[in-house]
Amino acid sequence: MKNERLKVIVTCEHAGNEIPPEFAAAFEGAKQVLATHRGYDIGALELYQKFSKIADFSLYSTTSRLVVELNRSLHHPKLFSEFMLPLSTAEAEKVVADYYQPYRQRVEEQIASWVREDFSVIHVSVHSFTPELNGKERKADIGLLYDPKREKEQLFAARWRQQMQMVNTEIKIRYNYPYKGTADGFITHLRKDYTDTQYAGLELEVNQRFPEAHKEEWKVLQSQLIQTFNLAL
Repeated sequence: MKNERLKVIVTCEHAGNEIPPEFAAAFEGAKQVLATHRGYDIGALELYQKFSKIADFSLYSTTSRLVVELNRSLHHPKLFSEFMLPLSTAEAEKVVADYYQPYRQRVEEQIASWVREDFSVIHVSVHSFTPELNGKERKADIGLLYDPKREKEQLFAARWRQQMQMVNTEIKIRYNYPYKGTADGFITHLRKDYTDTQYAGLELEVNQRFPEAHKEEWKVLQSQLIQTFNLAL
C-alpha cells in the first residue's frame, strides 16, 4: 500500500500517431513513417492504460510526436519534425498553443496543486523504444530513466528493478538506457520546480519487440510492471 501522503501521476506523451485535419496535407505520403517508432511509441498506450488504473491522475496524447514533440523543451531543435516545416513564427506559436501547452499545463497544474497540499508526487512517464536504431541493437528489455543526483528517484528505480527481477529473472533492465534520464524532456523540466522530496519523476522505457511480436509475453510483462510498481511504492 502506498503512503497516504503520496500521489501517483502517470503520463504518456507519445501514445498515438494521429494527425490533426489541418496538417493532413503536410503528412500526405507519410503513412509509413507514422506507423513506425518515429510516429509514436508502439505499445505505450496499452501499457499506460494499465498504469492509469492505479494512478491518482493520468494524461496521454494521441497527436503524433511528428506534429509537435511533447517530450521536448520549446527551444529544442527537433520540437517540430521535417513534415511540419517550414513554419512561420505565428504558425509555430499556434501549434504550441493548441497541442503542446494544454497537455503540459494540465500535468503541471496537477502536480503544483498536490505539492501545495503537502503531498509528495511520483510521476511515471510511459514510453517505448525501437529494438534497433541506426543499425545498432538496443541491449535491454526495460529502461528506467532518472536523475542520479535525486536520491528519491534513484532509490525508487532501484526498488522497482529489484522487484521486477524477483518476478522475472530473465528480464534485462538498465538504468538511464537507451537515453539519459537527465536529457531534455518533460520530467527534466518538471524537476527544476520541485525538491527531491516533493517530486520524483521516472521515464519507463519498454522495448517495442514485446508489443510488436511477443503478444503473450507482452501481456505478462505489463502485469509484472504494474505489480512490481505497487510493491516498490
